[in-house]
Amino acid sequence: MLSEEQLKYPIGRFLAPDTISEALIRQWVDVLESFPFRVFQVAGDLSPAQLDWAYRPGGWTIRQVVHHCADSHMNSFVRFKWALTESKPVIKAYEEAKWARLADSYTAPIEPSLSLLDALHQRWVYLLRSLSENDRKRTYVHPETNREISLATTIGMYAWHCEHHYTHILQALEFEGRYTGQPRQKHPTEPQ
Repeated sequence: MLSEEQLKYPIGRFLAPDTISEALIRQWVDVLESFPFRVFQVAGDLSPAQLDWAYRPGGWTIRQVVHHCADSHMNSFVRFKWALTESKPVIKAYEEAKWARLADSYTAPIEPSLSLLDALHQRWVYLLRSLSENDRKRTYVHPETNREISLATTIGMYAWHCEHHYTHILQALEFEGRYTGQPRQKHPTEPQ
């Protein structure tokens, strides 16, 4: 029986390496490049019922995971732009758990987020491959920890984020609906 920690972090938590080589950066960027296609391959043809399978008790559904990745990666792309154009900007944090409960994350079809991930990652990867070593040393400040985070570390963090949530999707499929999201309730803004 897997522990709650193993179910929540099936590939472990992100640990930034002490040294980030060019080869490691290339490896991480390759993960970011392939992620949208990999998600499409495993989730693109799922039924609405399968999309509502969760990866652990009380965890997000596959649908929420896909929408979350689009939300999270949009935020990260903007953070890269800030860090590249401003001096140590303080980024805007967001309440990801609350975003995951909004109608567009909780009940919407995943096709728009799959398309968004594809387009966003194409731009993001193009930007990342253009960065110099000095560019990757640029930092932003996260308001929750008040610490500076380099873009090099952030590339690794989001490569991990891709693998983390890709594994969540596989985990939900492996459990075959053992865990489901809360019963779907009509959102107040949906038509009657």
